[in-house]
Amino acid sequence: MSMSTPFFIFAFFPVILVIYYLLKPLPILYRNIWLLMVSLFLYAFGAPKVILILVLSVVLNYLFGIFLDHYRGSKYSGWLLAFAILVNLSALFFYKYTNFATSTLNSVFGDSITVTTILLPIGISFFTFRAVSYVIDVYRGNVILHKNPIYVGLYITFFPQLISGPIDRYSNMETQIADRKESVQLFSEGIIRFVQGFCKKIIIADSLAILADATFDGLVAGDSVSAAFAWLGAIAFTLQIYFDFSGYSDMAIGIGKMFGFKTPENFNFPYIASSITDFWHRWHISLSTWFRDYIYFPLGGSRVPKKSRLVFNLFVVWILTGIWHGAEWKFVLWGLFYFVLLTFEKLTGWPKRFQNKVAKILYRVATLFAIVFGWVIFKADGIHSVIQYLKSMFVLDGNMLTDANAYFYVREYALILIAALLLSTPLPGFIKEKCYRIKGMASLGIIMRPLIYMFLFIYAVSSCILNTYNPFIYNNF
Repeated sequence: MSMSTPFFIFAFFPVILVIYYLLKPLPILYRNIWLLMVSLFLYAFGAPKVILILVLSVVLNYLFGIFLDHYRGSKYSGWLLAFAILVNLSALFFYKYTNFATSTLNSVFGDSITVTTILLPIGISFFTFRAVSYVIDVYRGNVILHKNPIYVGLYITFFPQLISGPIDRYSNMETQIADRKESVQLFSEGIIRFVQGFCKKIIIADSLAILADATFDGLVAGDSVSAAFAWLGAIAFTLQIYFDFSGYSDMAIGIGKMFGFKTPENFNFPYIASSITDFWHRWHISLSTWFRDYIYFPLGGSRVPKKSRLVFNLFVVWILTGIWHGAEWKFVLWGLFYFVLLTFEKLTGWPKRFQNKVAKILYRVATLFAIVFGWVIFKADGIHSVIQYLKSMFVLDGNMLTDANAYFYVREYALILIAALLLSTPLPGFIKEKCYRIKGMASLGIIMRPLIYMFLFIYAVSSCILNTYNPFIYNNF
């Protein structure tokens, strides 16, 4: 069940919270059991046919943890870890990539293999990566093994993070599962963070989705898209995916705070990045650090004697990053796109070597353009559509420079585009801090802030009820 639906917000979640806090006088174990039950129920409510996959993941990785801890340091430990990772990734491959692999083989050798319909368990990429990080950390001795299955169960299934992350680490959650302190301050912070994320998703992301879909779907339908309209759609999707995914992360962090959990941040204004490397330090931080700690560093990272080895390490990480996002060739291309850019920065030392401020500014602008091109690859319907869309952006597809659609959508979406552009930077926060330093403004802010959030929340809820439901983009992964 999506956290952005009124049914969840006004029916399920209040019940979850009330029962949770009624259990507060009892030992924390009972609150953990309740959260585990709720997490499994909410997953089953939205995906009843695949709930067994999630339960099996919990049971198997709980057992893997026990065996890895028992045999740590023995000659069997490495083989046990390899087996645990293989089991987890085999399930991910089967459900997410079987049809992709079959279709690819058929395209090469003919239609000799039957393509079957395999139901993709929602969020399998996220909970599989959580499970893999758990068994690796147990193997490395980075976490304390708790033989109570509630610990592993709640870590893997915790419902705010289950479908689209953040991919929290067991090392961060284990102490909080065992002993966390709920407070009025943390609860109020959680409400504000949830409302911020909800408004990001409904007011901004879902509005921009209409504009982005109009351009990309129009191209798929065979319509001629002007260069101006293509650029408008690309910018709209660039902003949409940020507010959609960061909105989900905000909601997950906010709900976690209401239960006393402190979740690491997943975004840090990625569109102000000074380089592609900086962008991936700011975008989907939990995923990029996962690949860094469990793939890139074990391969040797950047501290390798040969540049060819460095290139190989980057290639492995970014091929896997692309494949993780989806079973389509466009995601492989997307991963290769970032592999090329990041390899270029690693080998040249750009932009760190720049001394001229103008050069740094120009490189920052070039970085933003590259990010937009990357999202075109991500959004387009296949590699052919990627090429066609990019050609349209540069008037290379026999299209016009501008058209009536571009003027219409600029006029209709100018306000939301400007708001999205501003809110994707730290500028509003900077202005707020400056205003709070003016005498009397801090007191006014204390009064106005909850009223503004209340108005935005009511507006977002009404929009959510009136408009067609638009699920989170990263729910597909």
